[in-house]
Amino acid sequence: METLKFLTPEQAEAARSQFGTPVYVYDERTLKEQAREALDFPNAFGLTVRYAMKASSNAAIIRIVAGCGLHIDASSGYECDRAIRAGIPPGHISLSTQEFPDDFRRLFQAGIRFNACSLNQLRRFGEQFPGGELGLRINPGLGSGGTVKTNVGGPASSFGIWHEYRGEARAIIEEHGLRVVRIHTHIGSGSDPAIWQHVAGLSLQMVREFPDVTTLNLGGGFKVGRMSYEHETDLQEIGQPIREAFEDLAVDTGRRIRLEIEPGTFMAANSGCLLSTIQDIVDTGEEGYRFLKLDTGMTEILRPSLYGAQQPIVLLPRVDTGACLPYVAVGHCCESGDLLSPAPNHPDVLHPRELPEVEPGDLCVIEGAGAYCSVMAAKNYNSFPEAPEVLLRESGKLILIRRRQTLEQVLQNEVPLDI
Repeated sequence: METLKFLTPEQAEAARSQFGTPVYVYDERTLKEQAREALDFPNAFGLTVRYAMKASSNAAIIRIVAGCGLHIDASSGYECDRAIRAGIPPGHISLSTQEFPDDFRRLFQAGIRFNACSLNQLRRFGEQFPGGELGLRINPGLGSGGTVKTNVGGPASSFGIWHEYRGEARAIIEEHGLRVVRIHTHIGSGSDPAIWQHVAGLSLQMVREFPDVTTLNLGGGFKVGRMSYEHETDLQEIGQPIREAFEDLAVDTGRRIRLEIEPGTFMAANSGCLLSTIQDIVDTGEEGYRFLKLDTGMTEILRPSLYGAQQPIVLLPRVDTGACLPYVAVGHCCESGDLLSPAPNHPDVLHPRELPEVEPGDLCVIEGAGAYCSVMAAKNYNSFPEAPEVLLRESGKLILIRRRQTLEQVLQNEVPLDI
């Protein structure tokens, strides 16, 4: 049976009473603990930890991790601006993006660091900044992720310059007199530690090909155990061989390469939860299912519907009968795919869970919702407003860090039509 990760039942009820449901709650203490663990990653010649802000982009979270000493990994020009508005110095922001920003010149001149993710991006950078410094994101030819959809390496992935095209990349670099000072590889979120280590070795071989490189960014989200039965990556265990490989390169070449890592899920996943109220309980007969209907769903947490991802579900009955029943948790959207308890990796398969007997009005806590939930939801589907975000301070105080959206705000950008 899954249990609460950082809230007490009393705190969960207080959050509902204060802010309503659905509501995200983040834990400041856990965020800081994860930051300290990431900063302790083994390294030979220096380490920069970049928080992958796409995991959870609220300014409060960005400021907390930055206050711990982390820099920022951004995936769009908009994220760069968002981080700058949160107080992050541009020089602490690294941009690796699928979409080359229209206003890239402004961002680069402000001081952000850039990794070209395609030959076209590399060429466009060279045309705008001949002689400039940048990084190269290389698709190393293999990848790994918690699901197929979170694997961002290998021939089925569009991310990065395909490793066999390094010659074409060098031709563009020479044409525009560019200096490649970073190599960046990324294999996926929730990746297999063994594959991550193997790709690290391949990445170090690429460093040898580019004599100006001073930094190697080994992207790829470390496996985080959301569910009680899932194993987490031990950063010390995975990092020691990497440190030794950097030391071996220094012996061979005299080059002391700095390491960058960019955790997002590792930082935020178990630092947040989503509180919901049970709206209804229905069943489809003896041969069917018993459904928990929640006041949340794909509008707040899309991972189960998208990936078949598993999120811990903790029910807090006001009257504890001691009984457990098989429930399928579903969301509030008029959408058959709004499923919160799918079978692992099968988003379209119902997977009942044995959970405490509850009644409508009881509280449901969906754990592991701190990463890729508030930022990656089916926003405003069925015109449901965005849920608020709340921070549990180390003092135990609950504070609002994003207000609940109103219907007026949902509609504010619509342009009236005269009929």
